[in-house]
Amino acid sequence: MDEVEVIVAHSERATLRVGEVFVKVDGHLTRHAAEVRAMDLASIPTPEVLWHEPPALARAAVPGTALGVLGAPSEASPASWSAAGRVIRRLHEAPLPPMPGRPLAGVEAELERESEWLLAHSPLPAEVVQRNREIARGALRPWRPAFIHGDLQITHVFVEDDEVTGIIDWSEGAPGDAMFDLAILTLGQEERLEDLLAGYGTDVDREAIRAWWSLRCLTAARWLFEHGFDPDAPGCEYAVLRARMREEA
Repeated sequence: MDEVEVIVAHSERATLRVGEVFVKVDGHLTRHAAEVRAMDLASIPTPEVLWHEPPALARAAVPGTALGVLGAPSEASPASWSAAGRVIRRLHEAPLPPMPGRPLAGVEAELERESEWLLAHSPLPAEVVQRNREIARGALRPWRPAFIHGDLQITHVFVEDDEVTGIIDWSEGAPGDAMFDLAILTLGQEERLEDLLAGYGTDVDREAIRAWWSLRCLTAARWLFEHGFDPDAPGCEYAVLRARMREEA
């Protein structure tokens, strides 16, 4: 029997690996059902579901390697990023899934609430939070809903020989803003945006992507802190917020 490897663990969920099987345990008993449904509906490569018995979901390992790791420059080739762009475009053009998306008013309320928390509790200078808050409001515009992954981190996209072999972790799959997916994938990897768009297509709202970079970092920081992660680690959320302010100065 292979050893059990803990991939990620916090108070909401945990993911374990045993050989070529990944087992996710989630305290939210309906979230796995939504994830399986999203993978069934997606028109792109996804992991094989081996079994689902709440609160656990087992899936097969995806071949290849992730586009990169959080907090470090991606070593994947431009061709791999372009391949990711093509696959994500297919997803965004697929029929909308039946799951509810996040309402714009809810996103706006979260931005304001989390920005106030950062002003009161984070080591970031107030001007960094306030400037990013202004930038983030650029994402708060009406969007044409697309089928989005919803948590398209760089660690969730696997490639091999410059082709996408699978995209994992679909618990946030729902109708939403396509620019959000593109922003999450390039968060902390902003220099790879053009490689991604070489495959996705350049008919995108770059300002909205940049706004989502700021919005994501502002709204994710407290959750990371409360679940044992460090948003101030090199290359992570606070670093992105500082960089965004310098770029927009």
